[in-house]
Amino acid sequence: MVEFFTNTNLGIVLVILGQCLLVLIPLLVALAFLMYADRKIWAAVQMRKGPNMVGPFGLLQSFADFLKYIVKEIIVPAGADKFVFFLAPMIAFVLAVITWAVIPFNDGWVISNINVAILYVFAISSLEVYGVIMGGWASNSKYPFLGSLRSAAQMISYEVSIGLIIIGVIISTGSMNFGDIVGAQEGGFFSWYWVAHFPMLFLFFISALAETNRPPFDLPEAESELVAGYQVEYSSTPFLLFMIGELMAVVLMCALVSLLFLGGWLSPVGFLPDGVFWMVLKMSAVFFMFSMVKALTPRYRYDQLMRIGWKVFLPLSLFWVVLVSFLAKFEVLGGFWARWTMGV
Repeated sequence: MVEFFTNTNLGIVLVILGQCLLVLIPLLVALAFLMYADRKIWAAVQMRKGPNMVGPFGLLQSFADFLKYIVKEIIVPAGADKFVFFLAPMIAFVLAVITWAVIPFNDGWVISNINVAILYVFAISSLEVYGVIMGGWASNSKYPFLGSLRSAAQMISYEVSIGLIIIGVIISTGSMNFGDIVGAQEGGFFSWYWVAHFPMLFLFFISALAETNRPPFDLPEAESELVAGYQVEYSSTPFLLFMIGELMAVVLMCALVSLLFLGGWLSPVGFLPDGVFWMVLKMSAVFFMFSMVKALTPRYRYDQLMRIGWKVFLPLSLFWVVLVSFLAKFEVLGGFWARWTMGV
């Protein structure tokens, strides 16, 4: 039996399929409860109850919403390009899913442990712009088209600063493999990269908010201006695919913050073992911060959003890459820099 799964093409395909399901099914279930938590946190800040009717404490509300989207009628605008109209949400969903192929949850717990994992994630996340553009254009309406253009400009703008921030981490580690990056942070809470790259942690977090269209940077979905943005003409399952893809991108950013700056699955203290529990806990903590920002901050104007991206975050992240490269090359800070950024 072991030889069948290791030496035959069918066996290898079945193993890969099983690994994908082991990641995808828990992830989709987690998304339902994260959406519930997001709504509960927002409600608590505004002194409301939030979801509380479907199931105990409203825990089944997300599943009821999912069923509602499944059974609703799909409405297609009369002048829409039907092929592109349905292709766009599929692209948004599929690209969001396949990104998780290189995200480890524990040492060795990854579908594909490739050496260029960061490059893979960055390439796939860049392609997600196409789903947004195609959805806005295929709707044959000026409102979703305008929303898709604004969303694409916003996503592309903040991808630049995110990429430069990640380059600083790559220089510190000498690898683009997430396992190596986490391994370089061994040594306890103060050996994680949130210390060595402390300013970039905040820039990365804010850039992640803008990249995923989360408040206060949800300009493509500004209801008062754009009638909900690029997905305004979508309903039922296609709309659900857009929303799952967007929420999955948010959780992906939580995973990246955990892996790049917070030690991934590493324990913060030496007497507790490492494991997937720490990875899930850190992702949940970062998601809580995402939700609190949504509840506490007012929406930015679009010109403010673009100005911060190009005139503040881009110069700062570029300066940090130059600084990290200089310190790593000439070892200006000697043992201090080696200790905090090279895992020595």
